[in-house]
This record gives sequence, structure tokens and C-alpha cells, in this order.
Amino acid sequence: MLDAYDKPPKRLRDLNGFGPRSEEILAEVGIHSVQDFMAIDPYALYAKIKPIKGMGLNAIYSIIGARENISRIEIKNTRKEEILMVLDDMGLAPK
Repeated sequence: MLDAYDKPPKRLRDLNGFGPRSEEILAEVGIHSVQDFMAIDPYALYAKIKPIKGMGLNAIYSIIGARENISRIEIKNTRKEEILMVLDDMGLAPK
């Protein structure tokens, strides 16, 4: 997925839509580098961060957007149903 970027990001905060707080949250679940982030399935990562206070659906949109270098809003607007179906299958969809 790094090929979605013109220049490979060096830090997590350099990924599309991420910043220092994103780095802190990812570190809480053992993700410390761009390589770590790209190696984990986005839904598995969401499952790890979902219990953190304030983590809702925007988190999965942001994770997918960062992997693909697309804004989370575009991900939400174009793939929300698909994402919710996967989350439902995993037992992670909102009730």
C-alpha cells in the first residue's frame, strides 16, 4: 500500500489523515512504525484500538484512508456499507 504515496512516509504521522495523537494511539496497541502499520490487517487493527476511549467508526475510515492515501471522508462516503458489513461479520459493528 505504500505505493499509494509519491514519497514513502517515514513516520506514522506522515500518513494521510494521521498526526501525533494517531501515533500515540497506535503505540498503545504495539504499532510503532509505518511498516508495522502496513503489515497489519486494517480490521484487525481496528479491533485492537476500538476499546480505546473515543475510537469509533472514524477510526476504521482513517486506518483504511491512511493505508490508501485517501481521506477518511472519501472512504466513509464511498465504502461505508462494505466496511460495516465486514465489521458486522467480525462482531465489531456499532449497534
